[in-house]
Amino acid sequence: MRGKIVLVFLVIAVAAVTAQLGGHGLELEGLGGGGGGHGHHHVEEYIDYRAPPHYHWDYAVHDLHHHDIKNQWEVRKGKEVKGKYELLQPDGRKRIVEYVAGKHGVDYKVRYEGHGIHGGGIGGLSSGGGN
Repeated sequence: MRGKIVLVFLVIAVAAVTAQLGGHGLELEGLGGGGGGHGHHHVEEYIDYRAPPHYHWDYAVHDLHHHDIKNQWEVRKGKEVKGKYELLQPDGRKRIVEYVAGKHGVDYKVRYEGHGIHGGGIGGLSSGGGN
């Protein structure tokens, strides 16, 4: 009885994988019928290259020791891309850039927050030049 239950679960698992792959694309080499007998599994993934691209990504860095503070995100839905990035500039101001790209080109909106420190240094540090 226990063997039958295990066999039923095995059949259900194989059926679920086959259904997930669309009923094709699964080849099990070396299981009966000759061949090399290596037992390797080969799964082909179907990719519809005609489907409109969709993605979303983002990242952030917050390194206070090196004054490296920035982040960015971007989303694509079909032919339109939207995104935003922010970074702390050497003069202490935050630069914020928002953009939209599509069939008519790219539109950028740039703005700044904060006040710049004369000499370009962060936290009173000078980036060079005389005082």
